[in-house]
Amino acid sequence: MLIESVPNYSEGRRPDVVDRLSGAVTATPGAYLLDRTSDASHHRSVLTLAGEAPAVVAALHATVEVALDAIDMEIHHGEHPRIGAIDVVPFVPLAGATIDDCITLARGFGAEVAERHGIPVYLYARAATRPDRVRLADVRRGGYEGVRDEIELLEDRAPDFGPRRTHPRAGAMAVGARPFLIAWNINLETTDLDFAKRIARTVRESGGGLPAVQANGFMIEELGCAQVSMNLLDFETTPMWRAWEAVGTLTREAGVEVRESELIGLAPLAAFLDVAAHAAGDAGPGAPRVGPDLSVEDRFAAAARYLRLRDPDPSMALELRLAAARS
Repeated sequence: MLIESVPNYSEGRRPDVVDRLSGAVTATPGAYLLDRTSDASHHRSVLTLAGEAPAVVAALHATVEVALDAIDMEIHHGEHPRIGAIDVVPFVPLAGATIDDCITLARGFGAEVAERHGIPVYLYARAATRPDRVRLADVRRGGYEGVRDEIELLEDRAPDFGPRRTHPRAGAMAVGARPFLIAWNINLETTDLDFAKRIARTVRESGGGLPAVQANGFMIEELGCAQVSMNLLDFETTPMWRAWEAVGTLTREAGVEVRESELIGLAPLAAFLDVAAHAAGDAGPGAPRVGPDLSVEDRFAAAARYLRLRDPDPSMALELRLAAARS
């Protein structure tokens, strides 16, 4: 069975370390590194890998070894919430796999990491064993420092696997199983962080906004702008175009323009084709037609234009990237 994993590491400022993490994946037979993204402000890197389940699990274990050697949470600071060096490891079903398969893989991987390395592991999303840990934000409450200071004292901080103390360098880890998630940012033509946070609170589900959307606001120093950072938990429930339009409407009402969007990792091809179809319906008279008879590449290009996607490439679609990697 084919699965995907999108591990997040608390390192976004040292390319040599990210190279080592990526190399651990590419050196694992049967594991395919499909994407790598680093963000210096977030001090975070995200790898996207896929393959048969045993190969993906082996590659993940190899990256844990690298992270333990290279990342020290006691000196880590970044914009993004985190609890550990290997912060989040989700398992995502692809061809021939089910969410139940990924729950089994997540729990097995978490138990192995805890036993091998003494890292406390929290299960989240579909792999969670208790309702207060389904949401990743609840698991990461207080960040690394909060878990470090409370894990021995509070019963609700006891990990699912591993010791009642954080690892001296690696902290803790969240391991889960979930459907495909699109990590996607919208950059604004403003440096007002509070404004971006207000927009995020309005559009996310927990604030009464769009269903299956998580969002937060950040200041991205290297781009000189504020950002609405989103996780689309189910693009069929809330498609990319709806989130784009919601953010755009709110910002324009306040006199602020949207600069661009950026994809973190990959997205399903169907998500882009859905945007292209919506863009075609919104197009005015004389606009180029975007229909199902056009090539996938042309429809991707139409979607990228609509979303003002930075550095667009059809290989941002997971299926196309995986097919190329396996050929």
